[in-house]
Amino acid sequence: MGKILDKLATGKVLVSDGAWGTFLHQKGLKADECPELWNMHRSDDVLQIASSYVEAGADIILTNSFGASPIKLEGYGLEEQTQVLNRRAAEISKQAAADRALVMGSIGPTGKMVMMGEVSPQEVFKGFIEQTMGLADGGADGIVIETMTDPEEARIAIEAVKKASELDVACTFTFSKNQDGIYRTMMGTDVEAYLEMAKLAGADIIGANCGNGTAGMIEIVREIRTLDPDIPVLVHANAGLPIYQDGLTVFPESASEMASQMGELVAAGANIVGGCCGTTPEHIRQIVQVLSNLT
Repeated sequence: MGKILDKLATGKVLVSDGAWGTFLHQKGLKADECPELWNMHRSDDVLQIASSYVEAGADIILTNSFGASPIKLEGYGLEEQTQVLNRRAAEISKQAAADRALVMGSIGPTGKMVMMGEVSPQEVFKGFIEQTMGLADGGADGIVIETMTDPEEARIAIEAVKKASELDVACTFTFSKNQDGIYRTMMGTDVEAYLEMAKLAGADIIGANCGNGTAGMIEIVREIRTLDPDIPVLVHANAGLPIYQDGLTVFPESASEMASQMGELVAAGANIVGGCCGTTPEHIRQIVQVLSNLT
Protein backbone atom coordinates (compact mmCIF):
# COMPACT_ATOMS: atom_id res chain seq x y z
CA MET A 1 0.00 0.00 0.00
CA GLY A 2 1.38 3.39 -1.04
CA LYS A 3 1.09 6.85 0.45
CA ILE A 4 -2.25 7.72 -1.17
CA LEU A 5 -3.96 4.53 -0.01
CA ASP A 6 -2.38 4.93 3.43
CA LYS A 7 -3.94 8.37 3.72
CA LEU A 8 -7.32 7.10 2.54
CA ALA A 9 -7.15 4.27 5.08
CA THR A 10 -7.52 6.88 7.86
CA GLY A 11 -11.08 7.41 6.64
CA LYS A 12 -10.57 11.06 5.74
CA VAL A 13 -12.06 12.39 2.51
CA LEU A 14 -9.13 13.94 0.68
CA VAL A 15 -9.32 17.16 -1.32
CA SER A 16 -7.37 17.35 -4.56
CA ASP A 17 -6.50 20.45 -6.58
CA GLY A 18 -8.27 22.21 -9.45
CA ALA A 19 -7.58 23.33 -13.00
CA TRP A 20 -4.02 23.81 -14.28
CA GLY A 21 -4.36 24.60 -17.97
CA THR A 22 -6.55 27.63 -17.30
CA PHE A 23 -3.81 29.22 -15.19
CA LEU A 24 -1.02 28.40 -17.61
CA HIS A 25 -2.94 30.20 -20.36
CA GLN A 26 -3.60 33.14 -18.04
CA LYS A 27 0.15 33.33 -17.47
CA GLY A 28 0.80 33.47 -21.21
CA LEU A 29 0.88 29.89 -22.51
CA LYS A 30 0.14 30.03 -26.24
CA ALA A 31 -2.20 27.59 -27.96
CA ASP A 32 0.63 26.03 -29.98
CA GLU A 33 3.07 25.88 -27.07
CA CYS A 34 3.98 22.76 -25.08
CA PRO A 35 2.68 23.23 -21.51
CA GLU A 36 5.21 20.79 -20.06
CA LEU A 37 8.14 22.77 -21.44
CA TRP A 38 7.25 25.40 -18.85
CA ASN A 39 8.63 22.98 -16.26
CA MET A 40 12.05 23.89 -17.61
CA HIS A 41 11.76 27.54 -18.71
CA ARG A 42 8.90 28.93 -16.62
CA SER A 43 9.22 26.80 -13.50
CA ASP A 44 8.40 29.69 -11.16
CA ASP A 45 5.00 30.07 -12.82
CA VAL A 46 4.31 26.34 -12.56
CA LEU A 47 5.39 26.39 -8.91
CA GLN A 48 3.04 29.29 -8.24
CA ILE A 49 0.06 27.31 -9.58
CA ALA A 50 0.93 24.26 -7.48
CA SER A 51 1.54 26.39 -4.39
CA SER A 52 -1.81 28.17 -4.77
CA TYR A 53 -3.62 24.87 -4.30
CA VAL A 54 -1.50 23.89 -1.30
CA GLU A 55 -2.30 27.26 0.27
CA ALA A 56 -6.00 26.61 -0.44
CA GLY A 57 -5.77 23.48 1.70
CA ALA A 58 -5.56 20.68 -0.86
CA ASP A 59 -4.40 17.31 0.49
CA ILE A 60 -3.24 16.26 -2.98
CA ILE A 61 -1.85 18.27 -5.88
CA LEU A 62 -1.11 17.10 -9.40
CA THR A 63 1.79 17.79 -11.76
CA ASN A 64 2.22 19.73 -14.99
CA SER A 65 2.67 16.53 -17.00
CA PHE A 66 -0.76 15.75 -18.46
CA GLY A 67 0.51 15.72 -22.06
CA ALA A 68 4.06 14.55 -21.35
CA SER A 69 3.95 11.14 -23.03
CA PRO A 70 6.57 10.79 -25.77
CA ILE A 71 3.80 10.21 -28.32
CA LYS A 72 2.28 13.60 -27.55
CA LEU A 73 5.63 15.36 -27.03
CA GLU A 74 6.70 14.19 -30.50
CA GLY A 75 4.40 16.87 -31.91
CA TYR A 76 6.74 19.47 -30.40
CA GLY A 77 9.96 17.59 -31.20
CA LEU A 78 10.43 16.94 -27.48
CA GLU A 79 9.98 13.17 -27.25
CA GLU A 80 13.62 12.70 -26.22
CA GLN A 81 12.96 14.86 -23.16
CA THR A 82 10.09 12.74 -21.83
CA GLN A 83 11.73 11.62 -18.62
CA VAL A 84 13.33 14.95 -17.76
CA LEU A 85 10.09 16.90 -18.33
CA ASN A 86 8.12 14.49 -16.17
CA ARG A 87 10.76 14.40 -13.47
CA ARG A 88 10.84 18.18 -13.33
CA ALA A 89 7.03 18.32 -13.18
CA ALA A 90 7.05 16.10 -10.10
CA GLU A 91 9.93 17.99 -8.51
CA ILE A 92 8.09 21.31 -8.82
CA SER A 93 4.89 19.96 -7.28
CA LYS A 94 6.88 18.25 -4.51
CA GLN A 95 8.54 21.57 -3.75
CA ALA A 96 5.14 23.23 -3.46
CA ALA A 97 3.68 20.38 -1.42
CA ALA A 98 6.56 20.17 1.06
CA ASP A 99 5.11 18.18 3.98
CA ARG A 100 1.63 19.68 3.59
CA ALA A 101 0.26 17.66 0.64
CA LEU A 102 0.83 14.56 -1.43
CA VAL A 103 1.65 14.66 -5.15
CA MET A 104 -0.01 12.58 -7.84
CA GLY A 105 1.70 12.58 -11.21
CA SER A 106 -0.72 13.40 -14.02
CA ILE A 107 -0.82 11.16 -17.10
CA GLY A 108 -3.28 12.04 -19.85
CA PRO A 109 -4.19 10.43 -23.19
CA THR A 110 -1.62 10.25 -25.96
CA GLY A 111 -4.05 11.78 -28.45
CA LYS A 112 -3.91 8.67 -30.62
CA MET A 113 -6.40 5.82 -30.44
CA VAL A 114 -5.11 2.30 -29.87
CA MET A 115 -8.59 0.92 -30.66
CA MET A 116 -8.50 2.63 -34.08
CA GLY A 117 -5.02 1.35 -34.91
CA GLU A 118 -3.46 4.84 -34.93
CA VAL A 119 -0.62 3.65 -32.70
CA SER A 120 0.61 0.25 -31.55
CA PRO A 121 -0.07 -0.99 -28.01
CA GLN A 122 3.68 -1.60 -27.62
CA GLU A 123 4.55 2.01 -28.43
CA VAL A 124 1.90 3.33 -26.03
CA PHE A 125 3.10 1.00 -23.26
CA LYS A 126 6.73 2.01 -23.71
CA GLY A 127 5.76 5.69 -23.64
CA PHE A 128 3.77 5.40 -20.42
CA ILE A 129 6.69 3.49 -18.85
CA GLU A 130 9.00 6.43 -19.65
CA GLN A 131 6.52 8.96 -18.29
CA THR A 132 5.99 7.00 -15.09
CA MET A 133 9.72 6.61 -14.51
CA GLY A 134 10.19 10.36 -14.79
CA LEU A 135 7.36 11.14 -12.40
CA ALA A 136 8.56 8.54 -9.90
CA ASP A 137 12.13 9.84 -10.09
CA GLY A 138 10.82 13.33 -9.36
CA GLY A 139 9.20 12.14 -6.15
CA ALA A 140 5.53 11.64 -7.05
CA ASP A 141 3.56 9.86 -4.30
CA GLY A 142 1.06 8.34 -6.73
CA ILE A 143 -0.09 8.51 -10.34
CA VAL A 144 -3.44 9.57 -11.76
CA ILE A 145 -4.24 8.45 -15.30
CA GLU A 146 -6.94 10.93 -16.21
CA THR A 147 -9.41 12.09 -18.87
CA MET A 148 -9.37 8.68 -20.52
CA THR A 149 -12.00 7.55 -23.04
CA ASP A 150 -10.29 4.60 -24.78
CA PRO A 151 -10.38 1.58 -22.45
CA GLU A 152 -7.48 -0.10 -24.25
CA GLU A 153 -5.22 2.93 -23.79
CA ALA A 154 -6.26 3.19 -20.13
CA ARG A 155 -5.54 -0.49 -19.54
CA ILE A 156 -2.09 -0.13 -21.07
CA ALA A 157 -1.41 2.96 -18.96
CA ILE A 158 -2.40 1.24 -15.69
CA GLU A 159 -0.24 -1.78 -16.49
CA ALA A 160 2.70 0.46 -17.46
CA VAL A 161 2.52 2.40 -14.18
CA LYS A 162 2.36 -0.86 -12.23
CA LYS A 163 5.37 -2.25 -14.08
CA ALA A 164 7.50 0.89 -13.82
CA SER A 165 6.78 1.84 -10.20
CA GLU A 166 5.32 0.79 -6.87
CA LEU A 167 3.13 3.90 -6.69
CA ASP A 168 -0.62 3.86 -6.09
CA VAL A 169 -2.41 4.39 -9.39
CA ALA A 170 -5.76 6.05 -10.00
CA CYS A 171 -7.57 5.95 -13.33
CA THR A 172 -10.39 8.34 -14.21
CA PHE A 173 -12.58 8.31 -17.29
CA THR A 174 -14.55 11.17 -18.83
CA PHE A 175 -18.23 10.29 -19.19
CA SER A 176 -21.17 12.09 -20.76
CA LYS A 177 -24.84 11.19 -20.39
CA ASN A 178 -26.37 10.02 -23.66
CA GLN A 179 -29.96 10.39 -24.86
CA ASP A 180 -30.93 7.22 -22.99
CA GLY A 181 -29.65 8.65 -19.72
CA ILE A 182 -26.62 6.32 -19.64
CA TYR A 183 -23.14 7.64 -18.87
CA ARG A 184 -20.62 6.60 -21.53
CA THR A 185 -17.28 7.78 -22.84
CA MET A 186 -17.06 9.09 -26.39
CA MET A 187 -15.77 5.61 -27.30
CA GLY A 188 -19.00 4.10 -25.96
CA THR A 189 -17.62 2.61 -22.73
CA ASP A 190 -20.13 2.61 -19.89
CA VAL A 191 -19.33 2.82 -16.17
CA GLU A 192 -19.58 -0.93 -15.58
CA ALA A 193 -17.21 -1.84 -18.44
CA TYR A 194 -14.74 0.83 -17.32
CA LEU A 195 -14.80 -0.38 -13.74
CA GLU A 196 -14.22 -4.00 -14.76
CA MET A 197 -11.30 -3.05 -17.02
CA ALA A 198 -9.64 -0.77 -14.46
CA LYS A 199 -9.85 -3.30 -11.64
CA LEU A 200 -8.53 -6.15 -13.79
CA ALA A 201 -5.62 -3.98 -14.94
CA GLY A 202 -4.71 -3.23 -11.32
CA ALA A 203 -5.99 0.29 -10.60
CA ASP A 204 -6.00 1.11 -6.89
CA ILE A 205 -8.37 4.07 -7.23
CA ILE A 206 -10.99 4.72 -9.91
CA GLY A 207 -13.34 7.57 -10.78
CA ALA A 208 -14.24 10.31 -13.21
CA ASN A 209 -12.95 13.71 -14.23
CA CYS A 210 -13.94 16.47 -16.65
CA GLY A 211 -17.07 16.30 -18.81
CA ASN A 212 -19.49 16.92 -15.94
CA GLY A 213 -20.23 19.37 -13.18
CA THR A 214 -20.64 18.09 -9.64
CA ALA A 215 -24.29 17.09 -10.15
CA GLY A 216 -23.36 14.68 -12.95
CA MET A 217 -20.48 13.30 -10.91
CA ILE A 218 -22.84 12.48 -8.03
CA GLU A 219 -24.84 10.26 -10.40
CA ILE A 220 -21.69 8.57 -11.71
CA VAL A 221 -20.38 7.86 -8.19
CA ARG A 222 -23.73 6.36 -7.20
CA GLU A 223 -23.53 4.08 -10.22
CA ILE A 224 -19.97 3.05 -9.30
CA ARG A 225 -21.06 2.28 -5.75
CA THR A 226 -23.85 -0.03 -6.92
CA LEU A 227 -21.15 -2.04 -8.71
CA ASP A 228 -18.38 -1.84 -6.09
CA PRO A 229 -18.95 -0.56 -2.54
CA ASP A 230 -15.28 -0.56 -1.53
CA ILE A 231 -12.79 0.65 -4.16
CA PRO A 232 -11.61 4.24 -3.50
CA VAL A 233 -13.26 6.76 -5.84
CA LEU A 234 -11.67 10.00 -7.09
CA VAL A 235 -13.75 12.77 -8.67
CA HIS A 236 -12.45 15.90 -10.42
CA ALA A 237 -15.59 17.76 -11.57
CA ASN A 238 -15.72 20.76 -13.85
CA ALA A 239 -17.06 24.01 -12.43
CA GLY A 240 -20.41 23.26 -14.05
CA LEU A 241 -21.16 22.39 -17.66
CA PRO A 242 -19.45 24.74 -20.12
CA ILE A 243 -21.35 27.55 -21.80
CA TYR A 244 -20.21 29.78 -24.63
CA GLN A 245 -20.24 33.55 -24.13
CA ASP A 246 -18.73 36.08 -26.52
CA GLY A 247 -16.67 33.39 -28.23
CA LEU A 248 -15.24 32.06 -24.98
CA THR A 249 -15.88 28.84 -23.05
CA VAL A 250 -17.07 29.69 -19.55
CA PHE A 251 -17.57 27.33 -16.62
CA PRO A 252 -20.39 28.92 -14.63
CA GLU A 253 -20.35 27.15 -11.27
CA SER A 254 -19.08 29.46 -8.53
CA ALA A 255 -16.90 28.25 -5.69
CA SER A 256 -19.82 28.33 -3.25
CA GLU A 257 -22.14 26.50 -5.67
CA MET A 258 -19.61 23.75 -6.22
CA ALA A 259 -18.70 23.44 -2.54
CA SER A 260 -22.34 23.23 -1.51
CA GLN A 261 -22.68 19.94 -3.43
CA MET A 262 -19.69 18.24 -1.82
CA GLY A 263 -21.71 16.74 1.03
CA GLU A 264 -23.91 14.90 -1.46
CA LEU A 265 -20.89 13.82 -3.52
CA VAL A 266 -19.19 12.37 -0.45
CA ALA A 267 -22.44 10.73 0.69
CA ALA A 268 -22.64 9.08 -2.74
CA GLY A 269 -19.27 7.47 -2.05
CA ALA A 270 -16.43 9.74 -3.25
CA ASN A 271 -13.16 9.44 -1.32
CA ILE A 272 -11.08 12.09 -3.13
CA VAL A 273 -12.73 15.24 -4.47
CA GLY A 274 -11.24 18.08 -6.47
CA GLY A 275 -11.76 20.09 -9.61
CA CYS A 276 -11.12 20.05 -13.33
CA CYS A 277 -11.89 22.72 -15.94
CA GLY A 278 -12.87 26.11 -14.54
CA THR A 279 -12.03 25.35 -10.92
CA THR A 280 -9.76 27.70 -9.00
CA PRO A 281 -7.93 27.76 -5.66
CA GLU A 282 -11.01 29.50 -4.26
CA HIS A 283 -13.17 26.54 -5.30
CA ILE A 284 -10.74 24.23 -3.50
CA ARG A 285 -10.58 26.47 -0.41
CA GLN A 286 -14.37 26.42 -0.06
CA ILE A 287 -14.52 22.65 -0.65
CA VAL A 288 -11.98 22.17 2.15
CA GLN A 289 -14.09 24.37 4.42
CA VAL A 290 -17.33 22.54 3.66
CA LEU A 291 -15.76 19.12 4.24
CA SER A 292 -14.13 20.22 7.49
CA ASN A 293 -17.56 21.33 8.71
CA LEU A 294 -19.08 18.00 7.71
CA THR A 295 -16.56 16.05 9.76
